[in-house]
Amino acid sequence: MEHPFDLIVLGAGSGGLAAAKRAASHGAKVAIVEGDRVGGTCVIRGCVPKKLLVYGSLYREQLEVAPSFGVELSDAQINAGVLLANVRQEVDRLNTLHIDLLAKNGVELVTGWGSFTSPNSVAVSRNGAIDASQELHGDHILIAVGGRPHRPDIPGAELGWVSDDMFMQSSFPDRVVVVGAGFIACEFACILHGLGVEVIQLVRGDHLLRGFDRELSTAVQDGMQEKGIDLRFWENPAALKGQPGDLVLSTQSGERFSCGGVLLATGRRPFLQGLNLDAAGVVLEGRRISVDANQSTNIPHIFAVGDVTDRINLTPVAIDEGRAFADSVFGQKPRQVNHDLVASAVFSQPELATVGLTEEQSIDRYGKDQVKVYRARFRSMAQALPKRGPRCLLKLIVERNTDRILGCHMVGEHAAEIIQMAAIALGMGATKADFDRTMALHPTVSEEFVTMT
Repeated sequence: MEHPFDLIVLGAGSGGLAAAKRAASHGAKVAIVEGDRVGGTCVIRGCVPKKLLVYGSLYREQLEVAPSFGVELSDAQINAGVLLANVRQEVDRLNTLHIDLLAKNGVELVTGWGSFTSPNSVAVSRNGAIDASQELHGDHILIAVGGRPHRPDIPGAELGWVSDDMFMQSSFPDRVVVVGAGFIACEFACILHGLGVEVIQLVRGDHLLRGFDRELSTAVQDGMQEKGIDLRFWENPAALKGQPGDLVLSTQSGERFSCGGVLLATGRRPFLQGLNLDAAGVVLEGRRISVDANQSTNIPHIFAVGDVTDRINLTPVAIDEGRAFADSVFGQKPRQVNHDLVASAVFSQPELATVGLTEEQSIDRYGKDQVKVYRARFRSMAQALPKRGPRCLLKLIVERNTDRILGCHMVGEHAAEIIQMAAIALGMGATKADFDRTMALHPTVSEEFVTMT
């Protein structure tokens, strides 16, 4: 049966949901096709459950330092199984909430996997079989299927976990090897360590968090090592053997690590499986769907947003892309997403957050003589009584000629909350003089940003 929709959205993740609801609010007849749970990576197996695990993992250290604040505790234990179960319960609630919001906004949810049969039609499959009775037709089609974790091509890779699997565990083993140096690897290494797991993290290069400001990544590295995470640099996995709960990971250097679990946090790729893009004529650029500034593919009425385009793979970016698409196509309010100034955070322990250019990027773009760096490094008041914990690092990158702030970066407690507000200032073209004129709010960590000399 053919259904005439103004818009068919493939994928009910952050970008797809935002686009579908916004388009419907403009009067479009919208269907959204999803074969998994509604909410996408962020809600179901990413940002939201991850952040809840971060909160849970922080309690162990807080309990350890409680006596320095006069709080006496006894027999306090962390039960990771209870935490994981509670996180899944919250995810269930959010999944239901998003389904209800689609109905409230008049968006038709079609359960199954979408596959192009022509540039304007999509067949829906369930349990591996195409439902012959359900072929959707749309004037516009938006691809918002996101990405999936990538396993390295090594023998036994199927024995390891990917990030999706971490949220489905009933408990964690005593010892885990984390493979990877990106934000997912660092975040889970810290979560596991905070829950009492012995963690070894294998890094193929000489530092963590490639692409972030190098000084900040070093500060995170120092903090993780101070906490007791065993970082091994210049190590690449070669093979994984054993059975769940009793594994041996071999590296290309000849090292062997016995453990109860291995997390393969080795990157993510656009999820193109089953889309049958050839039937629509959509051209790929490598492993991603290429789009222009209006989110359009090479087929004028087919668009793509979010991680499937593999540009800036962050939830708020996908949401804004989805809304910009819907406003432009259905709302007569054309606009484009600005990808030049996007704040990001790593919820490691210590936490990292950043907006704007790194020191390295600034020097490459403007030259070393035209860049001035301001920094503050200190132990926050929260650590004054325990006399332990990583130091905060706050950093401003300034263009000398204009006094304009090119980058604002931080490692330390509440870094993401602080940088979110700093992003507003940078977006308005703030200068170092603007920061200097701002009265400090004392005593806070963030006041250091307006008192740097």
